[in-house]
Amino acid sequence: MRTAIVHEWLADWAGSERVLAEILACFPEADLYSLVDSLSDSDRRHLGGRHARTTFIQRLPLGRTRPWAYFPLLPLAIEQLDLSAYDLIISSSHAVAKGVITGPDQIHLSYVHSPMRYAWDQQQQYLRAVGPVRRLALRGLLHYLRIWDSRTCNGVDAFAANSAFVARRIWKTYRREACVIHPPVDIGGFQLQQAKEDFYLCASRLMPYKRVDLVAAAFAQMPDRRLLVIGSGPEYNSIRRAAAPNVTVMGYQPDEVLKQHLQSARAFVFAAQEDFGILPVEAQACGTPVIAFGRGGLREIVQGPETPTPTGVFFDSQAAPAIVEAVRRFERLPNGISPERCRQNAERFSPERFRAEFRRFVATSVAESRIARERA
Repeated sequence: MRTAIVHEWLADWAGSERVLAEILACFPEADLYSLVDSLSDSDRRHLGGRHARTTFIQRLPLGRTRPWAYFPLLPLAIEQLDLSAYDLIISSSHAVAKGVITGPDQIHLSYVHSPMRYAWDQQQQYLRAVGPVRRLALRGLLHYLRIWDSRTCNGVDAFAANSAFVARRIWKTYRREACVIHPPVDIGGFQLQQAKEDFYLCASRLMPYKRVDLVAAAFAQMPDRRLLVIGSGPEYNSIRRAAAPNVTVMGYQPDEVLKQHLQSARAFVFAAQEDFGILPVEAQACGTPVIAFGRGGLREIVQGPETPTPTGVFFDSQAAPAIVEAVRRFERLPNGISPERCRQNAERFSPERFRAEFRRFVATSVAESRIARERA
């Protein structure tokens, strides 16, 4: 089948781009499309050196590096992609990629990292982050995006979601079922380490919704425990200024330094509500337990103390006292948590498993679409 793969934008190398790389590995002959493409040469190697066919956003000022600045234009841009020459279209979508226009004889499958969080269930969080004038304009834009997003889901023949949590979000938003295929994690790039040092680690982009500030505040209440924070972002300065003496904010660190700390930490602490959560999987691949907010996709990738083979501990509210209590529960576990168990749990998310499940999803969806077409 002549196949096109549509990705949101190729402006940096993050979790959705890792998924894209594995989808391209499943379909090496497919053509690649994206709103913009400004990947560095080193990042492009992960895509086999491929360049994407892009939209008019690529030619706008700052469009190549900050396509989200033109968010009101993105639905229009994605609809301008001419995919009429293809039999199969696969979209990798967390915003508008699933909105590509396809015909009645084409099959469109969409791997959804999440429906637009800012337009749906997390709208109020985003509105609170802007001033009153921008908030009024943003309300109107998000209303338009919800209408457009709901309409375009009808052009998708089958959905896949990166977690059961996102599958529930897809059902709530579009009233469509989705096959759950967890994202691939480069387990082979992380080594199991048995010996742990006496510090806790929090690593993340320092964005408000990541709630790293809560983790730092919790450890300020536990001065006898060390916390290292790795990451950069708009909250870096405020978190560093507020950090207690036992909290070290290291800022951005190269991958090798991050891996070393993931291997050595007593536990990895994670306070965000994520759709999936690659870093907690990477921590477990190093044999490091996870202390995490027990909502969203983390429940699917961390085994709690109530399971036969625990790999972490959950806290039920995004509040510093809840994190303190979870750390203490983790330290009181009678048998501790085995590094080998953590590693075995992480191996459930290997790239090989993703490719096998994604190929099966495509083959099944194409067969079902053909049967439905013959019956119509």
